[in-house]
Amino acid sequence: MDADSWRRIGGDALALLLAASCPGCDRSGTLLCDGCRMLLRADPQQVRTPEGMPVHAALRYEGVPARAIRRLKEDGATMLARPLGAALTGILGTSGAGALIVPVPTSRAAFRRRGYRVPDLLVRRAGASAHRLLVPARRTGDQRGLGREARARNVSASMRAARHGRGRVVIVDDVVTTGATLDEAARALRAAGFTPVCAVALAATPRLHDTVKSSGADSDMSVYGD
Repeated sequence: MDADSWRRIGGDALALLLAASCPGCDRSGTLLCDGCRMLLRADPQQVRTPEGMPVHAALRYEGVPARAIRRLKEDGATMLARPLGAALTGILGTSGAGALIVPVPTSRAAFRRRGYRVPDLLVRRAGASAHRLLVPARRTGDQRGLGREARARNVSASMRAARHGRGRVVIVDDVVTTGATLDEAARALRAAGFTPVCAVALAATPRLHDTVKSSGADSDMSVYGD
């Protein structure tokens, strides 16, 4: 690559930086300020899906983490996958020891829109290998705005395993709200001969986390949340 090409790349990178703003505080001229980066450090949350599968989440889906995740998912800010993936590193290292890391599949429409699969990208940025054992089996509606039972119906039978096999697996998603998606992923993997041991999420919604706290029970109680 010649000097002019490098100068153009440098100019493009500088223009991107100058046009950027921190997703956490809207500070201009930075992709992520130091203060907001500190708020993306892992703050482990322990919850369960409706079917009782343990979920280890790195963050609460609120404030700076929620805004950074939305920027990654909705605005194509893939550079945020590195600090967000770093929050997953320790949790994947302990939860996924000796197991295959299986991301929840991305719909074809979402992949066409973004050009990348968010759970897969986060797993890679966490320094792990993503095994794409799950694929969509049918289209589903938008989960946003749906209640617990409607979410479960929406994702029912929506996944299948790309192949049969054996072994322990850990399911990974970006955000867990009711656990319905993770339970459907576990069902599809069990049907193909795999053994889901737990799930890992980048973030758990406050609704899910607060259900555990307000019940007066510990995280071993089944709660409803995605």
